[in-house]
Amino acid sequence: MKPIIALDFPDLKRTKAFLDQFETESLYVKVGMELFYQTGPAVIEAIKEKGHQLFLDLKLHDIPSTVYQAMKGLAGLEVDMVNVHAAGGRNMMTSALEGLEAGTPAGRNRSNLIAVTQLTSVSERDMQRDQLIPVSLEESVLHYARQSFESGLDGVVCSAFEAGKVSEVTRGDFIKVTPGIRLHGDAQDDQKRVMTPEQAFLMGSTAIVVGRSITKANDSVAAYYKVKEAWEGN
Repeated sequence: MKPIIALDFPDLKRTKAFLDQFETESLYVKVGMELFYQTGPAVIEAIKEKGHQLFLDLKLHDIPSTVYQAMKGLAGLEVDMVNVHAAGGRNMMTSALEGLEAGTPAGRNRSNLIAVTQLTSVSERDMQRDQLIPVSLEESVLHYARQSFESGLDGVVCSAFEAGKVSEVTRGDFIKVTPGIRLHGDAQDDQKRVMTPEQAFLMGSTAIVVGRSITKANDSVAAYYKVKEAWEGN
């Protein structure tokens, strides 16, 4: 997959201004809660009009029936990838998949469905203290990955540190989307487990999510191509 750009903007105007810089480039972008909750489906329509691929990152986590209905509705947006929290459990994940399939328009391919394992802003100490999970962070991620795989999902969100081992407990084509990607010298901000694009590739990531290293750069287009070359040049 292409590098996925996290469009962490507060409104549609700034999102469009950012995308206008890439008139000749077909992108893969991520819309998360910050942007979607401010704009609703309008931002999805604007991105699709430009021909970009889209990961809708809403991390659904609720009772199975609610997630089924929510995912059934989101299926109508026809994005390329959506997600849930693996912590919601197998019943919730299978309900999400069923809702996605039920809501996908006839004759169209359903969106890829992936599950968040542990956020890349969470350290092992944070997880054990705040979630009362006594195992290692890696064990928790791999457990969630197996649960997601056995629930019929297409992949997971994990850090690059776990990507290779996720393949070992699932299968090689299981998607591993890894946030927490930074170029050399960039600030980590609120991320705890970060890697460069080159490192993520070597560790087995399927796709990388890059936000501030591109969106906050003085020259976002140049920064994107730098990330793209580092990711695809291996």
